[in-house]
Amino acid sequence: MQTDPIADMLTRIRNAARAKHPRVDVPASKLKIEIARILKEEGFIATYKVADENKTRKSLRIFLKYTTDRHSVLNGLKRVSRPGRRVYRGKTGVQRVLGGMGVSILTTPKGVMTGKSARKTGVGGELLCEVW
Repeated sequence: MQTDPIADMLTRIRNAARAKHPRVDVPASKLKIEIARILKEEGFIATYKVADENKTRKSLRIFLKYTTDRHSVLNGLKRVSRPGRRVYRGKTGVQRVLGGMGVSILTTPKGVMTGKSARKTGVGGELLCEVW
């Protein structure tokens, strides 16, 4: 039984990056697609696409990004808020990750966005994960 689908997605990406796989498939949802969109915009993954396996199940295929010497661009993924312990940040409580080298991903009333854009917009929300 899967209780935290976001943690499952992050673990699959982390494991595939360590094993140097070119891509990873995860079950799709709207929130996972938004997280993949942010990872692509910030340059942590090459691209992503939603594939229909059949009419009832959609799959999110994430293509990982590597440097020329085959090191993963994605160094770390950390799930912050989880079902047993939700973590919320106000508009002034959103901090930078590794001094600006990483990205925090939040769900806000204005949608899923990075910590930088949440500070700029002046909104807070649930801190989903940190990526560096």
